[in-house]
Amino acid sequence: MWLAKNVIFDLLNLQQKKFIFNLGILIFLNLLIKPFWILGIEPSFQYTVGNISYGEYSTLFSFSLMLTIFADIGLTNFNNKNITENTHLLSKHFSSMMSLKLALGVFYMFITIVLGMFIFEGDWRYIKLLTILSLNSFLLSFILYLRSNLLALHLFKTDSIISVLDRILMIGIFVVLYFKWLGFEVNVMNYVYTQTVGYFITTLIAFAAVWRKTHGFKFKWNWRFNLLILKKSLPFAVLILLMACYNRIDQVMLERLLPSPEGSIQTSLYNKSFRLLEAANMIAYLFSVQLLPMFSRMLKHKENIENLVKLAFTLLITPALIIAISCIFYNEYIFKLIYRSTAHEGVELFGYLMSCFVAISTTYIFGTLLTANGSLKHLNKMAVGGILVNFSLNLILIPMFKAQGSAIASIITQFGTALAQVFIAYRLFQFKVNKRLLLALAMFVVGLIVVNYLTLHLTKNWILNFVIMLILSGLLAFVTKVINIKSVLRFIKYK
Repeated sequence: MWLAKNVIFDLLNLQQKKFIFNLGILIFLNLLIKPFWILGIEPSFQYTVGNISYGEYSTLFSFSLMLTIFADIGLTNFNNKNITENTHLLSKHFSSMMSLKLALGVFYMFITIVLGMFIFEGDWRYIKLLTILSLNSFLLSFILYLRSNLLALHLFKTDSIISVLDRILMIGIFVVLYFKWLGFEVNVMNYVYTQTVGYFITTLIAFAAVWRKTHGFKFKWNWRFNLLILKKSLPFAVLILLMACYNRIDQVMLERLLPSPEGSIQTSLYNKSFRLLEAANMIAYLFSVQLLPMFSRMLKHKENIENLVKLAFTLLITPALIIAISCIFYNEYIFKLIYRSTAHEGVELFGYLMSCFVAISTTYIFGTLLTANGSLKHLNKMAVGGILVNFSLNLILIPMFKAQGSAIASIITQFGTALAQVFIAYRLFQFKVNKRLLLALAMFVVGLIVVNYLTLHLTKNWILNFVIMLILSGLLAFVTKVINIKSVLRFIKYK
């Protein structure tokens, strides 16, 4: 086995080995730090402040994120694609883009607060919290824009560090709050101030990292350039806004459609499962950020991308299916591990929402491909349909089933939009229907269900059962030929 690994590694050139190393750092840092924040810090915060306070925070947080596109107007996605294809434009455009980004940030905060005053009926507690959350969302948007330049330049190691720096800072500050070392206590406002500090420092460091790669920088406002960029990035903006709506509107509708304080409580319960879904989504996101520049360059040079799409899909859908199906079977155990004595609250939502991970992973592959191809008109139509379906289902199901109804609406919406993107890509690129892959996936899903069922009560230690299940699931992926070593090597060589 050791000899085989060395032979395989020797087949790769220096650039490919460097890519493996940098990708490994990116995955390691993100899977070490960000899940700790989502699965460790946020549950402690929710447990400390209670479901009602956390439900209010969660609603406003989702509302601020839904409108974040006004702080970006698609600049980040456009910039990533543009600089990837034309790296020499970074120095030329960076100064103007920074000025435009700051102006959009001011506009976003104004829009968010005005709409917030209308939707939340001028409640001063809500508006005060929303103001700080909108500032945090803008800073996060700024960081993502700066990181898009690093990704476009393939500075993955630098991007890896910046991608977790804000969380590292927040964790340190939260520990100080949690143990009351400086006299502060854990409450909602101190929690959002913690985020502000983390995002602000990370923004400064990210700016310095990009600045080093330019030949000069000064703030300047260029109406002609800004209007041209906004015109080109507007389709990206519409798409992101629409997708943010059908991904985040559930929690806002839960809080608004149900009477107080039931709305806040149900939102808090829903967010417990949604938080875990977001933790899983990091795997898909880390994969997709590597794919966008790859797809963009291959499409620019008119290379055949069908094999790469298949490779990317199988490499991502395999862990997605393992995670989603295992979370359905082991939902109660996982909740007890993370949420302690409150594990019974909302545990039934966990399986529902985690099944969405399969659909979201599919979206990350085919949505990224369509974005790289510039097929934004098709994606926007898909997203409009997603909003209409999700809004209508939430309107009907929330009064009847509360948070569970919202989870059902998410499942239908996510799988519907994922299948729509697969169909659009199939038609645009004239992909062939891979019957062998579909059969292998069907066998893999059936096998996963059997493996989870047989291992669930294999011993009295559920963690041991879970580890055995993961090992058998990994072996099953190779037995059914969903993935193989050659596929992984081909993906790396594509890079």
